[in-house]
Amino acid sequence: MHQMSARAERVEVGLGEAQSDFISDETCDPTHCSEGTGSGLLLEVLTRENLQRAMKGVKANKGAAGADGMDIGQTMEYLKLHWGEIRGKLIAGTYRPSPVRRVTIPKPDGGERELGIPTVVDRLIQQALLQVLQPLIDPTFSKHSHGFRPNRRAHDAVLAAQSFVQSGKRVVVDVDLEKFFDRVSHDILIDRLRKRVNDAGVIRLVRAYLDSGIMVNGVVVGRAEGTPQGGPLSPLLANVMLDEVDKELERRGYCFARYADDCNIYVGSRKSGERAMALLRRLYAKLRLTINESKSAVASVFGRKFLGYSLWVAPKGVIKRRVSKRDLEAYKQRVRALCDAMWARAWRR
Repeated sequence: MHQMSARAERVEVGLGEAQSDFISDETCDPTHCSEGTGSGLLLEVLTRENLQRAMKGVKANKGAAGADGMDIGQTMEYLKLHWGEIRGKLIAGTYRPSPVRRVTIPKPDGGERELGIPTVVDRLIQQALLQVLQPLIDPTFSKHSHGFRPNRRAHDAVLAAQSFVQSGKRVVVDVDLEKFFDRVSHDILIDRLRKRVNDAGVIRLVRAYLDSGIMVNGVVVGRAEGTPQGGPLSPLLANVMLDEVDKELERRGYCFARYADDCNIYVGSRKSGERAMALLRRLYAKLRLTINESKSAVASVFGRKFLGYSLWVAPKGVIKRRVSKRDLEAYKQRVRALCDAMWARAWRR
């Protein structure tokens, strides 16, 4: 009994100290801090309140384990013992994120989408970064960008498209970028981010995440481009990359709606549409991005879909929206599969 209580006491003290480290606002020597981070923004990322909120976000999103195989519960225990060391490396600029674990999921229109699942530790750090960077960067984005932004959603982009068509713009420049999240240039992205964030420590950490590589069948594969979907930071970085295209379209007075890498421009004639398409090719080429010609077109808005919706003309010329046939059928198939699984479980009981 005495041995068990002594061991329990040592564990309790150890975890208590480690937990204190995990949520502390400890400061470092000013000279050392400036040498490691360049300014105080990274220290803001690592404050007690921000990390606690980030951990709540990670827990709420749940998600699978990353390359280290640790789930959220296991990671919490790990952090109680190791957060002090991790925090020190983050401040010094020597932290190296784990590679993301590659997962592929089927796309609704065929093919596969590649996801990169970070470890829970890295999801926590990325979420903490996001919470500090997003309020600084998001207000600078175009009002025509609707994807992965606070208080915005895909439906807003569809409503914007509907209003453009109602105003008489019946030709759409429907652009699909070829494997956008896999083709993002790290150098260009960091250059665009550096223009918005004046903190060497934050820039260094984001670069480390971009360079962390992907774990494929137990082998780490390095990459000089791509920001795989799956981490908290990926959507914000995508908007940083594409915002300059939005701003140029705004400057030229185009009516458009963008959701992540899906961008539709609405014009009054096919000739105007072809000019807009040529402009987009030039703008995306500067970012080393390629338009998927087989999925992109200048065409009538009627017969095309945007974010799962198609538009049609009701009586008196009113433009209405409806779920596209293909997306509606895919939804019905998912419902059938869920019902079949439910009935199978009920039958086994």
